Order: sequence, then C-alpha cells, then structure tokens
Amino acid sequence: MPKNQNKVALLVHACDRYEFLYKGFDIFFSKNWDFKIPCTYYFATEVKDATVNGFQNIKSGKGEWADRLAALLNGIEEEYVLYFQEDMWLSKPVNPDFFKQLFNFAKQHDCKQIKLHSSGVYKTLATDEFIEGFNIASIDNNTSDFLMSHQVTLWKKDFLRAQLYKKEHPWRNERKGTKRLKKLNPLIHHVDYFAENGSQEINQNNKTIKRSEYFAVSFNSTLNNNVPQFIKELNSGKKEDKNYAAELQNHYDNSLTHDGKARPKKTDLFKRIKTWFLKKKD
Repeated sequence: MPKNQNKVALLVHACDRYEFLYKGFDIFFSKNWDFKIPCTYYFATEVKDATVNGFQNIKSGKGEWADRLAALLNGIEEEYVLYFQEDMWLSKPVNPDFFKQLFNFAKQHDCKQIKLHSSGVYKTLATDEFIEGFNIASIDNNTSDFLMSHQVTLWKKDFLRAQLYKKEHPWRNERKGTKRLKKLNPLIHHVDYFAENGSQEINQNNKTIKRSEYFAVSFNSTLNNNVPQFIKELNSGKKEDKNYAAELQNHYDNSLTHDGKARPKKTDLFKRIKTWFLKKKD
C-alpha cells in the first residue's frame, strides 16, 4: 500500500450490513473534507466492494469487530491512523492546516492517542500547546470514561492494535479496553476539533477557534434523530441526492434497519419463558 510523507492513514472502518450508509458518508465527507490533507485514504469493508470518492477500498474479511479491525491494521503500512466509521457524517468543513500541524505534533511527540471529538465523559488538563487556537489538552485518565472509544481519533497504529483483544465486539472493546487503559495509564491527548453531535468544547481554547462537526446517524442498526438535517440538505441537491434522501426518509419513518428490514421486536422475558416451556412440553 502507498505511503505518504506524514505516515497517516485515514481509515473508515465500515461493516457490510451498513452499506446503505456508504453513500451518505461519501456525499458529506466529500463536501466538507479537504483531500489535500496528506493522508492515505482507506474505506474498509468486510467482503463487499465499495466505491467512495477519494478512497481505496480495502477488506478485512468476516469476523468479530476487533478481529476485523486488527486485520486491517496489520495490512496498513502508515504509522498513524485517523479513525472514522461510516455512520459519522461531516456537517462542517475542516481546516487542512490544522491536520498538517496535528500530524507533525503527533510524530514529534510520539503521541499514542489524540481524541478529536468533544464529550462530557472526558476530564482534561490544559497544556501550553496549541494548534490553530485549540489547546492540546491531556486527559485525566482516573476521572474520565471511555478512554477506549471508537469516535474520531488519531491513533498510533501499533498502540491501537494493542488495544484489540480477540473476539471483542465494539461495546465490550470500549468497556474492557477502558479498564485496560486505566490500568496502563498512558498519556492521552484531547482536542476539541470536532463538535460530535453538536457537543460544546471542553478545553481552554483560544476564542478564535473554528471547529468542524460530525453527527453519528446510526443507533442499533437504524437511523437516529440526527439524520433529518442531512435529508433536508440532500433534498436541495441534484436528482440522485433527492432519491437517496427519499430512501433515508423511508428508513427513518419506518424504523428500518440499514439492510432494509423491519427492526426486530423485543419479546419480553415472560413470553420467552412461556415459549421455551411450551417447546419443552411438546
């Protein structure tokens, strides 16, 4: 795989069942990202083919979440990974100068993890380091939660790889990975660059900062309440955008899963016990 001078791979870690979201990611990433930012761009699926503007499609093969990500990292040569997922849709433009400086900072300081999304689960400590008005804060590991998270983050690839234990699904990886990181207690940096789901900044930044933003549009394999703003924007575009907007609206209105199926109804515990008993009786 090709290298670049900053040794950064922008990796979109997607699953095949969420193929319906690829188009939306593509549209809003292309609109708000600057491909002059020096990364190698990978859109990673399991076995499906994907065509996403500006990205090379790579594949992990089938398997549990952590195993699939580990397989991808084993095949990427770049030293750092800027991690995205396919349901994270950009809503404000990025500043290429910020990322160029960020990549240099990470390399110069041998950073292991720089979280780039704001959230109240993190408690941070101010430093004297700034990039484009953003304080490069450090996270207080003892009082913060989700030290292991799958939001937009710049990772040292080998450090991320070490956090992936076999057979871990994403929720277990975040939960157990956070416990492991609390015990390890590494230096984790934080920057308020992305307003994740509209979150306010949490660090002591300069007043002139200009943030980007993204919204996660998926919850439990269905579209969530963040998607209507993107539907509205698509409806003001060209015909194919309006057609995709109509598909999104249908999924949203009918609570369809991303593969077009009705969301399974939960059977309460009593009904499950009754069904089991009747089957045993038969």
